[in-house]
Amino acid sequence: MARTPVGPLEYTRRTWMRLTLLATFIFLYAPIVTLVAFSFNDSRRNIVWRGFTLKYYEQALGNSELIEAFVNSLTIALLSTAISTVLGALTALLLWRFRFPFKGAYEGAMALPIVIPEICMGVAMLAFFAKVGWPSGLPWPLSLSAIIIAHVSFSFPFVAVVVRARLAGFNQELAEAAQDLGASEWRVFWDVMVPFMRPGLVAGALLAFTLSLDDFVITFFTSGPDTVTFPVKVYSMVRFSVTPEVNAASTVLIVLTVVLTSIALWMQFRQEKEKS
Repeated sequence: MARTPVGPLEYTRRTWMRLTLLATFIFLYAPIVTLVAFSFNDSRRNIVWRGFTLKYYEQALGNSELIEAFVNSLTIALLSTAISTVLGALTALLLWRFRFPFKGAYEGAMALPIVIPEICMGVAMLAFFAKVGWPSGLPWPLSLSAIIIAHVSFSFPFVAVVVRARLAGFNQELAEAAQDLGASEWRVFWDVMVPFMRPGLVAGALLAFTLSLDDFVITFFTSGPDTVTFPVKVYSMVRFSVTPEVNAASTVLIVLTVVLTSIALWMQFRQEKEKS
């Protein structure tokens, strides 16, 4: 069979484009694949393959300090994501719908946590909590409150940016039609605005969850002596050596993140399919 000629816009059929995509995927995912592969390595040295084993997963799951750090990170990520999603959505709606004095200055201030270096954000949060005298030694989960506040402060602007980009395509006539039919402001928001914002809310929530779950710098400055998160714990383990136990713990975190992201995307796809 004769091969059909490549069209001018069929870039995916061009050899240089395929090679570029292949090189990009290798650059992005080769380190992750290597980490996952060496988490099954039956050797204390990652550079030498000695055979397949699951004992380092058993050690990681049996490490009470590592499990405690993982539970802390997951709790912080879930709570900060919920708060950041609500604040980000309301902020995006405010900036999209209303006009008020110094709106430009407010938008610039809201974007500061996105553009400033994380180390500056961490030092600023440390100085803030020291100045207000934030209590330490609180029972769990109140002991995580300082980290949650810090994570919300840098996560919700990302949610606001994503949701506002989604609102840019909203047809205001839909809200006006709902009001003409007798809907209140609350019903318009809940029945018209929120369904339209849902893809942006899901994307913003996933972004906030990922940022919170793997954050190290800001968490390092805001965590107390009795509070350890998963990235901080892994860092303390890596300072001695990168062992397969560290790789196993990191692999579990990667798998959890991928599973949660897949579930969220599947739920979003299912809702859109039901509407259509």
